[in-house]
Amino acid sequence: MAHTPTTDVLIVGAGPVGLSAAAELRRHGVSCRLVDRLPARLPYAKAVGIQPRTLEIWDRMGLARTVLETAVPLRGQLIYVNGTEQARIELMLPPEVPYRFAALPQYETERILEEHLAALGTVIERGTELLSFTQDGDGSAGGVTSLLRTASGGEEELRTRYLVGCDGAHSTVRKGLGLSYEGGAFAEEYMLADVVSDWDLPDGYGLRSMHQGADGATDDMLVCIPLPGRGRYRMSMLVPPELSAQPAGGPAGGSAGGPGAGDGVLHGLEGGRVPELSHIQAVVDRLAPAPATVSDMRWSSVFRISHRIVDRYGDGRVFVAGDAAHIHPPTGAQGMNTGIQDACNLAWKLALALRGSAGPALLASYDAERRPVGEEVVGRTVRHATQGIDKEPDDPRTVLLREAQLLVGYPDGPLAGSPFGPADAPQPGERAPDCTGLTLPLAAYPSRLLDVLRGRAGHVVLLYGDDGAALAEAAEQARAAGPAPAEVAEGGAEGESSGPRTVVVLAREAAPDASADLPLPVPGYRDAAGEFARLYGADGPTGFLVRPDGYLGARFPLSGTAAALSGYIAALSALRPDQGL
Repeated sequence: MAHTPTTDVLIVGAGPVGLSAAAELRRHGVSCRLVDRLPARLPYAKAVGIQPRTLEIWDRMGLARTVLETAVPLRGQLIYVNGTEQARIELMLPPEVPYRFAALPQYETERILEEHLAALGTVIERGTELLSFTQDGDGSAGGVTSLLRTASGGEEELRTRYLVGCDGAHSTVRKGLGLSYEGGAFAEEYMLADVVSDWDLPDGYGLRSMHQGADGATDDMLVCIPLPGRGRYRMSMLVPPELSAQPAGGPAGGSAGGPGAGDGVLHGLEGGRVPELSHIQAVVDRLAPAPATVSDMRWSSVFRISHRIVDRYGDGRVFVAGDAAHIHPPTGAQGMNTGIQDACNLAWKLALALRGSAGPALLASYDAERRPVGEEVVGRTVRHATQGIDKEPDDPRTVLLREAQLLVGYPDGPLAGSPFGPADAPQPGERAPDCTGLTLPLAAYPSRLLDVLRGRAGHVVLLYGDDGAALAEAAEQARAAGPAPAEVAEGGAEGESSGPRTVVVLAREAAPDASADLPLPVPGYRDAAGEFARLYGADGPTGFLVRPDGYLGARFPLSGTAAALSGYIAALSALRPDQGL
C-alpha cells in the first residue's frame, strides 16, 4: 500500500453537502478530490427549500448572488382542511435578517455549486465509487487509504489525510466506520412530481391541503412547493393503492440516490414504480382548493421517509455529514440545509488541522457541535410530520427563526469561550448577526457586515470602539496573537499573510455635532447607523472573533484583545474533547 498522501481530503458524494464541503475546503486552500458513483447529476427536484441561514453561509463563500438570481421566493403557505382554508402562514423575518426563504430544485443547487467548485479548480469525478477504506497512524504520518472503482471500471488506491462521507442515507462511509444509525421508518409511501398547475394561487405560496376523517386523522394530503417557472410546483402526496408496495425487506427498486435499500434504510426516491400524470391529477382533483389541471411533468417517483441519526459524526480521520449522518421527514426543508452547515463546520476545522494551526482534537468538536443539532432537527421534523407545526409551544416568531436555522448555535459546545457584555447580546457559540449601515470614507454607499466578511476564508476579528489609539493598539495585538492561520487586513482590504487573521476596525457612529470622520490611525468602517452596536450589544469598546462558519468564537473587552485571541488560538491547538476554552 502507498503511504504518501496525494491529496488532503477525499469527499465521497457530490450532492449539495459534498459540493459545499469541497468548496469550503478549496476556499481554505485545502486540496481535495470529490467522487460520486453516479455518471451524471440527477434531474430530480428533491430538496427544494433554501433556508436564510444557508444563504448567509453561501454569501461568505461568494455564492449567494447566483442563487438569488436563480431561485424563487417562498412567501408563505396556505393550509386547507376538507376544502376550507384554515391558516395562511406568512414567512416574515426581522428586517435585520439579510435573506428570505427561497425555493430551488436540487439539480439547480448542485449545478451552481458544481460550477463554483470548478472555478476553484476541482471537478467531480463521476462514475467513481468508494469500495472500502482503512485508516492508520497518528499525527503527520497518519492517513486514510481508500479503494475506488473508477469510471473506466478499474480500481485505484488513494491515500489522503482525511475522508468525508457525504454519500447519503445508504452511506458506504458510515457502514465502513461501523456507526449505528438508529431510528425508524414511516409506514406511509409518497409520490413526488415536478409539474405545472394552472390554478391561481398567489405567487410564492406553498399549499398544504388535507382531508381529515371524523376522528381528526389525516387520510389524504397534497403538499405543493413553488419552483422557478410559471405555475411550476414540486408536489407530494400519498401513494394510491395501485402503486403501493410494502415489501418486507425494503422498498422495491432501491433508492435512486443510493446503492440500494438492502441495508434496511427505507429512505429516498425509488426506481421501478413511476407515477403517471393521471395519478397526480387524481389527487389534485380531490384536494386542490380550486379546480386545476396539471401538465408538463418533468419527473415523478415514489419515496419513503425514515428518521435516523448516527451515534457519532466521525471516528479518527473519517467523518460523515448530511444524510450519511441524519435523515428525517422533509417537513420545513431542514435536511439539505442542516447538511450544508455540517460541511461548513467541518471544513474550517480540517483546514486548521491540516495547516498545523490546531490540534487534531479540534476535530472532535465537529461531533460535539453538530450532533446535538442533528438530534434536535430529527426530533422536531418527526414531531411536525406527525403532529403539525402549529402544535409548537413557542411563539410564531421563534418557530419561524428556528425553521430558518437562524437559532442554531453552540453556546454550550467545547469551543464556546467565556461570555462578555450584556446577557442578551450575541455570545461565543452563537450566530454572528448581519447588520447594515457600515460606511467607508471612499465609498458613497453603506455596506452590510456580510459584505465585509464575504470572501474571507479564515477567522475575522472585529474591533469596535470610539478611541482611535485604542483601536490601533488592539489591531496590533490581533496581528501579533499566535501563529498565522489567515491573512490580515484593516478596513476590509486584503493584506499580506503576516498576521494571525483578518482584522476589521469598526468605529462608533459620530455624535450629531461631531465631525463626519472619526480620526483613526488605522483605516476602518464607521457604524454610521448604529446597527452593529445595537445587534451586537456593544455598549463599550469590544472585540469579536467571527469563525469561518459565521459563528462567534470569542467576545472580549477591547483592552483584552491580546489575551483573548492568544487564549483562543492556544485552545484550538491543545483542545481535548472534554475541555472547553
